[in-house]
Amino acid sequence: MEIKKILNNNVVVSTNELNQEIVVMGRGLAFQKKVGESIDESKIEKTFVLETRGISEKLAKLLRDTSEVYLNISAKILDYAQTHLPFKLDEYLYVALTDHISFAISRHKQGIHLTNPLLWEIRKYYKQEFQVALKALAIIEKETGIALGEDEAASIALHLVNSQISGENMAAAVQITEMVNTILNIVKYHFKMELDENSVNYERFLTHLRFFAVRFVRKEKLEETVDQFFIEQIQLKYPEAYSCTQKIATYLENQFNWGVTKDEEIYLTVHIHRVTNRHKMK
Repeated sequence: MEIKKILNNNVVVSTNELNQEIVVMGRGLAFQKKVGESIDESKIEKTFVLETRGISEKLAKLLRDTSEVYLNISAKILDYAQTHLPFKLDEYLYVALTDHISFAISRHKQGIHLTNPLLWEIRKYYKQEFQVALKALAIIEKETGIALGEDEAASIALHLVNSQISGENMAAAVQITEMVNTILNIVKYHFKMELDENSVNYERFLTHLRFFAVRFVRKEKLEETVDQFFIEQIQLKYPEAYSCTQKIATYLENQFNWGVTKDEEIYLTVHIHRVTNRHKMK
């Protein structure tokens, strides 16, 4: 593997066997090295493909302007996240998180404390990611002596959520969170009840909504597979839940011009029935 560009002593740009441009990271990887020389592969700690045209220069600027302390903090956070979250993290998260931490600490030193308007929703809907983000704050404090607030934990959690939908951007993660929150509010107002957030049915419903929202962001729809008879049976069996589903469909149509398929209506109706009916039975 040959060095194509040196970003700093620990980061170089190279190409892989598919001739894709990659960023390779490792302590002292480029120390006393020149472009064209071979990379000591035993020192490589992280590698990721630069899929977006022009990202190399942006990455170079970020790494030139960022303290190695923040690069190491990000590495520790991601190592912890990878062992405590059930999904694979996008490798570009390392760069995004480093940039975020550097900026957050810079703001803190200037006395600028931003609030995250989605703190409540993130803490509630993305519990695993938020717990990892709280651990991230502990790592940051241990390494820098700076204690950041829960608003920053919410922002870090969003980066982790965004990593699940690799290929999207942070705006997508925010949009997904807002959509999930609105749909849950529609259900609560329709049935005039609070949902049992500790129940298995609530967790299943929440998971379904998150992936439903991801499909929306990616403009993916479920294929129509159910027949009309089955749809009619669901309407008869769960009339209130189906009525609530129609409200959700109207909201999505009006707000996002997103038409809900019949298959999705069935899934939503069944989940809504479960999450509300079990509550009423209690």
